[in-house]
Amino acid sequence: MKTPYDVIIKPVVSEKSMADAQAKKYTFKVDRRANKTQIKNAVEEIFGVEVKKVNVMNVNGKLKRMGRNSGMTAAYKKAIVTLTDDSKEIEFFQGL
Repeated sequence: MKTPYDVIIKPVVSEKSMADAQAKKYTFKVDRRANKTQIKNAVEEIFGVEVKKVNVMNVNGKLKRMGRNSGMTAAYKKAIVTLTDDSKEIEFFQGL
C-alpha cells in the first residue's frame, strides 16, 4: 500500500492556485494511479485538515520544440482539494 507521501507529489504554485488558496482550495500534483479517496486520506493525514471535496483532472503532455527536435512534456494528474469551513488552513501555502 502507498504512503500518503507517495500519493501527493508536490503542490502546484501558480497565480490561480494561490488565489484559490484564499477560499481554502489547494492544488496538488498527485500520482497518476491515485483516486479521490486516496488523495483525500493523504491530504488529511499529511496536513491534519478536514477535506470537504476533491476534484481531479488529467493533464496531457504538450508538444515542445527546440529547433528541429521535438518532444513531449510529461503528463500528470492534478487534484484541487477543498477544505471544510471549520478546518485550519495549510501552512505551506500561507508563506508564498
